[in-house]
Amino acid sequence: MKAARSFMSAGVVETQKQGIKMRFTVLMLVVICGSTLAQDGQTETEVSAGTESCFPDMCKFLKEFGAIKEKQSNMETRLKETENQITELKKEATKVVFSAATGGNGGPIGPYSTHTTIIYRTVITNVGNAYNQFTGIFAAPVSGVYYFTFFYHAGGGNRVSLTLMKNNQVVVSAYDHQSSHDGADNGGNAAFLQLQQGDHVYIRLGPNTHVWGNNDITTFSGLLLHQH
Repeated sequence: MKAARSFMSAGVVETQKQGIKMRFTVLMLVVICGSTLAQDGQTETEVSAGTESCFPDMCKFLKEFGAIKEKQSNMETRLKETENQITELKKEATKVVFSAATGGNGGPIGPYSTHTTIIYRTVITNVGNAYNQFTGIFAAPVSGVYYFTFFYHAGGGNRVSLTLMKNNQVVVSAYDHQSSHDGADNGGNAAFLQLQQGDHVYIRLGPNTHVWGNNDITTFSGLLLHQH
């Protein structure tokens, strides 16, 4: 009797082990099938048709798995679109505009014996704080296309030579010859520049030339038109 009971117990245990192995095998098949179908990029209809011959629980799982993958893909697409919109909004939010005058009480700046950077000390506007009123240098805060202008007033008895500089490169100039019959000179120039972040733009006064400085007639201005 005891031997029979032992034999039956052993059979039950063996059956349980086989059942566990069977469930584990089914689970692995579900995972493998689901992964294969998802990687193959099959549509929901194809997935449904391909799972009709599966076990009912497996078919249900694969359908739910396919729906989850589709939702995940849609969420990733929407997230990417949102990131792109945020990037564009950040670009639009970057505002860079400045205007400054030489300042002073209406006296000459120069002549000097060497090239000299003009410092426009009277800041009219400086949105973005890219212009430095202590050095006269504009430093591009972002890469993009900028527009710069400069104007001057000077006495006709001395030469005038002003140059818009990008780093150490000459961009455009304004020049006037000395004249004994011309009491005053006015002039200027402008340019569109494509700048990289950190590029410097400034106005350079030529050797042995001059301009007239005050708060409103010799000016330097610039603005960001389009950010890269």
